[in-house]
Order: sequence, then structure tokens, then C-alpha cells
Amino acid sequence: MAKAIHSMIRVLDLDRSIDFYARAFDLKIADRIEFDSFTLVYLSNAESTFEVELTLNHGRKEPYDLGDGYGHIAFSTDDLEGLRARHQAAGFAPKDIKELSRDGKLVGRFFFIDDPDGYKIEVLERSGRFK
Repeated sequence: MAKAIHSMIRVLDLDRSIDFYARAFDLKIADRIEFDSFTLVYLSNAESTFEVELTLNHGRKEPYDLGDGYGHIAFSTDDLEGLRARHQAAGFAPKDIKELSRDGKLVGRFFFIDDPDGYKIEVLERSGRFK
């Protein structure tokens, strides 16, 4: 059996991305590894062992083309409205809360925000399928 351990995203400004994920999801630096041409920073919190890996390619100046293939990364919370309000107060411009149901059964309640590099992040309430 395999265990999901991290998702990697490429960023242009490590400090800006570390600050965003700390303020948005209470992620802290779990590890930082410097190489000649790139830096890896692993972020996590006490809620899960899953990590977000930030990759900074040294010398990169232009934004990454996210294309039309990237989907999103997702976080869950017990307090969807409270976290959305916190994101709004921090200037992260969260989208409206949506609810998805199928055959009268709740699948999930969620909203989206974008990180500083334009990656989509889904924030799900711990309910329905996402308990």
C-alpha cells in the first residue's frame, strides 16, 4: 500500500509563499534543503503528516505557466466560514462558499483561493464525503 506524503509546487518567491501558507493554513517549515540550482521547502502542520513542497528554481524570474492541466490542492477545516473570513481579512480574496450535493446527499461545502503563484486551493468543510 502507498501513502500520499506531499504535493510539490514551483514558486517564484519562497518568502512570499511561506508567509501565505503560514497565514492561510498554519503551515510551518518542516524542512529546507538547499541545492546548487534549486531549494526545497517542506511545509506542514499538526493536522496532518501530508506536506506541501515548495520548489524554488534559482534564477527563475518569469511566472510559471500553470496551463490548463493543473487542478488544485485541497485543505479541510472544521470551521469553513471562520477560515474564509480569516482569508478575506488577510486579503487572500476567497471565492464564495459553494455546496455540492448528489441525489439529496451532501458531497461537500467548499470555497477556493489562489496562492501567490496562482495555484488554486480548495478549502473543504469536514462534512459530507470529507469528514
